[in-house]
Amino acid sequence: MAGLLTRILPKRFRKEGIAIPVVRLQGAIMTGGSQFRPTLNLANTAQMLERAFAKKDAPVVAISINSPGGSPVQSRLIYQRIRALAEEKNKRVLMFVEDVAASGGYMIALAGDEIFVDPTSIVGSIGVVSGGFGFPELLRKIGVERRVYTAGENKVILDPFQPEKESDIEYLKSLQLEIHKVFIDMVKSRRGERLADDETIFSGLFWTGQRGVELGLVDGMGEIRDVLKRRFGPKTRLELVGSARGLLGRRLPGIASLGVGNAGAEIASGAAEGLASTLEERALWSRYGL
Repeated sequence: MAGLLTRILPKRFRKEGIAIPVVRLQGAIMTGGSQFRPTLNLANTAQMLERAFAKKDAPVVAISINSPGGSPVQSRLIYQRIRALAEEKNKRVLMFVEDVAASGGYMIALAGDEIFVDPTSIVGSIGVVSGGFGFPELLRKIGVERRVYTAGENKVILDPFQPEKESDIEYLKSLQLEIHKVFIDMVKSRRGERLADDETIFSGLFWTGQRGVELGLVDGMGEIRDVLKRRFGPKTRLELVGSARGLLGRRLPGIASLGVGNAGAEIASGAAEGLASTLEERALWSRYGL
């Protein structure tokens, strides 16, 4: 319908240049989230992606990614949705990295047919990490006794209130290796011969955007507006595809509206949902100096 209206309107009322839909994905990758503490997951991004790929006249879909990672499941689900829509709508995907696309953020970036970065962006961290705290000594000091009753000998594996067991650690590492292999296979499948022959690529290290180009993790350097105008002409228009709105007109979670520097606001808003998850999100960002 939009294309038909454009053709019948007098030329002086028509918008000139190609319109490129842009989806901006920002935040840690995890389930949940809210208007005040947005996160990335398939539920929060699916509708935006559908709307972007539904624009028939657009030759490509541009996606801006800014994420330190998080859930490997949600990262892969978003990646798969982008690739499925790209194939279904026969559109290329141009991915643009802002501050960081590391770990799960880089997994999502792999959905791009081409990946562009700023020289100072952070990319990579192709690995798997699990973290937590142990409290058995603290419980002993304050005189608290841990009581757990289970059916199944491994139901309390890696319990933070009990001393670590070597068998538990070995089992966790075996799971990490399986997930790591999936990640590695995705990188090799999407980047192919563009990857440099460097054994550190899959070690979990991360690099600047400039070094990422040399390693073949990304394709080139460039800001989204400049790249699109060079490729499709100076009159190219960028149309940001926003998140859906609720009944009261407020945006639903998905595209982030808070900067990573708003630590105080994020912690305050996250208190009701769980201080631990908010601190976990901040820890993901701070690992890359953000």
